[in-house]
Amino acid sequence: MKKKTIVLTGGGTAGHVSLNQAIIPTLEKQSFEIHYIGSKDGIELELIRDAFPHIKYHAISSGKLRRYASVKNFTDPLRVAKGLLEALLIIKKVKPSVIFSKGGFVSVPVVMAGKLSGIPVVIHESDVTPGLANKLAMPFAHHIFSVFPETLKHLPSDKSSCSGSIIRSELFEGRKVVGLRLCGYSGLKPVLLIMGGSQGSAVINEAIRSNLTNLLKLYDIIHLCGKGKVDETLQAVSGYKQFEYVTTELPDLLHASNVIVSRAGSNSIFEFLALRKPMLLIPLSKLQSRGDQLLNAKIFEKQGWASVLEEEEVTPTTFLTTLKDLSKRADHMQLLMENSELPKTPDEMVRLITSYAK
Repeated sequence: MKKKTIVLTGGGTAGHVSLNQAIIPTLEKQSFEIHYIGSKDGIELELIRDAFPHIKYHAISSGKLRRYASVKNFTDPLRVAKGLLEALLIIKKVKPSVIFSKGGFVSVPVVMAGKLSGIPVVIHESDVTPGLANKLAMPFAHHIFSVFPETLKHLPSDKSSCSGSIIRSELFEGRKVVGLRLCGYSGLKPVLLIMGGSQGSAVINEAIRSNLTNLLKLYDIIHLCGKGKVDETLQAVSGYKQFEYVTTELPDLLHASNVIVSRAGSNSIFEFLALRKPMLLIPLSKLQSRGDQLLNAKIFEKQGWASVLEEEEVTPTTFLTTLKDLSKRADHMQLLMENSELPKTPDEMVRLITSYAK
């Protein structure tokens, strides 16, 4: 019998890859032949090849449509056109029964190529409002899934539904004792975990380091500070462990933590929710993004699952005050989290995706 084939795509940020990472083990259990189409130098190349070196990765050209004036706005459409031709050739060769797109600009030519090739395309949107890449891809999709029910009003009603959040199963398998051991901590003090996204956040890093003396009186600290953003002068500080970026260690570090400070990317905050971790969210501002993280954060704050401090309001004083206030409300926050809807499993998401397969 011919083996079933699926093409996965998505990239640019870790958030555009994490769901694909979550469903790959289930697809393998179901004997799918998996192909991943990504960019030649995006984070998806590293994440997929490191975690799944046996999966065939196809690199294509990709561009980006910007909301601001740039010379690249004239050259990138040519890169997208080249990526479309490359994706068409890949799809013709591997003959997938379905294409699943997690978004990011590299996914646009893949989704278009899927439509032109007569292959069903399923898109997943994590944020409250669709990103520009997914907006461009939607006309070519068979179906669009969203995480937030509020997103449905922004999607075509005849081919959209809310799947809810999907959490990687290995996230629940993390071990607190292993996470503490990685950092050399005893577990006698509560642990504060800081995540600034795959690239790190200068604002969050500064808020932590400018308050380090005060914070260390309250917490042992795990700081995921971004590539190239480790402060070598602080490496010997007791109770302060820096990592540029982690992959397989993350579940253990999450289980070791008591409170999390983070950006407000949808995938990450739903992971914190699933693990019942009180969180202080510092979303990307509208000056640096389209405002999607602000919307994500406001929904979590409204539900009582998070405290929010907007980037423009961050000072050493406001950061410390907000974090101390969150610590007082952490137990109540966890009670509210207990009443939240359980996330879908990767198995359930694969069932939804493959229901559209040829």
